[in-house]
Amino acid sequence: MIKQNNNIPFSQRQLRVGELIKQSLGQIFLRDEAKVPILETKNITVTEVRMSADLKSARAYVIPLGGKNTDRAVDILTEFSHLIRKALSKKVDMKFLPKVSFVSDKSFDYAEKIEKLIQKNK
Repeated sequence: MIKQNNNIPFSQRQLRVGELIKQSLGQIFLRDEAKVPILETKNITVTEVRMSADLKSARAYVIPLGGKNTDRAVDILTEFSHLIRKALSKKVDMKFLPKVSFVSDKSFDYAEKIEKLIQKNK
């Protein structure tokens, strides 16, 4: 079971809404519906979305294709999050549309590091 930072598991509702936001963001980026300048959003992968308990904020973990320039992509997505939120409002029908913050996903780097350690010890 996935747990929050304070060891409380995420509710089914948080997980469901997070998955809905993740799929919607993926479609927005793939179809370039947000019209984010300076960034090719077709190359952005949304790996996970975690919702707050009140469903009013979401943290989207993203990684660009190839894993290069992750911090730059996150900065641009954060700067133009109002455009992404506007496109998201057309896709998702919720009472309160969550405020989306973007975070670079370091899980692939961590998995690669662990894989190298395992290979080294064999």
